[in-house]
Amino acid sequence: MGLKVDVRKLDLFNQMAKEGSGTVAENLGQLTGLDATVRTSQINFLDIEDVKTHIGDDKGVGIYVELNEPPYGYVLFLLEPEDSKQMASAMMGGMGEPSEGEGFSDMERSAMQEIGNIMTSAFIDGWANVLETTIDMGTPNFVFGPADGIIDEMGGWPDSDLVFVVDSRITVDDGDLGMTVYTFPELEDLVALIQDIDLDTDVAVDTEASDILD
Repeated sequence: MGLKVDVRKLDLFNQMAKEGSGTVAENLGQLTGLDATVRTSQINFLDIEDVKTHIGDDKGVGIYVELNEPPYGYVLFLLEPEDSKQMASAMMGGMGEPSEGEGFSDMERSAMQEIGNIMTSAFIDGWANVLETTIDMGTPNFVFGPADGIIDEMGGWPDSDLVFVVDSRITVDDGDLGMTVYTFPELEDLVALIQDIDLDTDVAVDTEASDILD
């Protein structure tokens, strides 16, 4: 399959990625009671060997979800351990202080998985609306360790030379907390979907997911 795509449609997808990140920020703010904004959002085409370098090797918490329908691939939320503990505590409504030490309690892991589930749903539902399709997703997975090791844990990488990466940095509460959302769709499947985007699509309207908190 060819990977050529109308540059105007690629621009629409770029808008779609940014709007999706904005939706994640809005929903994260609602869930934690903290202000959240998208600090940066960019698209990269990386050699498969460069993905780990791009992610880095600092220890972090990863919540990843596999997409079971086109464009397939993964959505990964990556946080610093302390940020993850604080976010989990906010999600639990102050039911407990962040656990001490490097480890995570079962409640913290569960809270982070639920955050990952809600955030992925908000992000992917917006994509599905624009692409006029459905995108089923798997169960969120919690991983704690070096960030590049999280990439190994995800596994199942496509058999291609390039990996398409949507990289969005979201900061919470004046930058005191933050997460980075990485989306790794399979390139050929994504291109096939992008080619079907209507150039008259109003991305800002179509990426609005329903209110998940109602």
